[in-house]
Amino acid sequence: MTATSVLQHAVISNLPLLKRGKIRDMFSVDSEHMLMVATDRVSAYDSVMETPIPGKGAILTRISNFWFNMMEDIAPNHLSHIPLEQVITDEHERAFIGDRAIVVKKLQSLPFEGIVRGYLFGSVEKEYITKGTICGIPVTSGLQKAEKIPEGPLFTPSTKAMLGDHDENIRFDELEHLIGPERARRCRDICIQIYKRAAAYALERGIIIADTKFELGEDENGVIYIIDEILTPDSSRFWPVKTYRVGESPESFDKQYIRDYLTAQGLNKNAKGVVLPDEVKLKTMKKYNLAETILTK
Repeated sequence: MTATSVLQHAVISNLPLLKRGKIRDMFSVDSEHMLMVATDRVSAYDSVMETPIPGKGAILTRISNFWFNMMEDIAPNHLSHIPLEQVITDEHERAFIGDRAIVVKKLQSLPFEGIVRGYLFGSVEKEYITKGTICGIPVTSGLQKAEKIPEGPLFTPSTKAMLGDHDENIRFDELEHLIGPERARRCRDICIQIYKRAAAYALERGIIIADTKFELGEDENGVIYIIDEILTPDSSRFWPVKTYRVGESPESFDKQYIRDYLTAQGLNKNAKGVVLPDEVKLKTMKKYNLAETILTK
């Protein structure tokens, strides 16, 4: 795989396709494992762009694996450590897929996203301005855009929307009703502990992790796992410390750049099938590469 290789849709000739998500394609390996391929597709505002970002899937996979290994003492993850050679029989397919694919355990995905917020930014700003709350949680008044939340980090779960629909924030008591109080508290504790460790680590390297979202799963024994991806430029807001200013929209090493482009074009309400200009595609690729270098090298 070269730096400019592009994978829009994965095809593995010897494995049956289970599903195609916004970014990841899943293939069945056996009754206990599946192959997860992070393609170069990119989504924003719950829509998949027509334009892929070259090499993005490999970056997301490598960053996720880095964090998974760091957080193993907080929560287990879905990595199986089965090599690709054992599951992708075609040598050319395996070479092209490269770092984009991992063999993972089949787990029961929990029906929510575990979002952790350390700073006031994005979709919650309107609620904060009008109600003084963030996802229903009262916080200090008078905070400015991008300011650190004194009561944070806050755990603000959301529903999982179908492709093309929008996720919706839910209160913690709603999550307790959805998955049970004990399971909800365990998920919250895992997400906050991981965020705190990652935020401290990243800050030492000049990156603020403003917020992030987690996917969680459960095995047949009720053990909670971190699944899908973790602390990537797709699932997090990464801000460079050097240019961060309270009250301003920060520069970022994530797909906020794409969101800003779509908003400027009036496409934030319907971004499905958008073709991104080369400048946006290449700058996004540069940002993702830089995030990986700063955080993992």
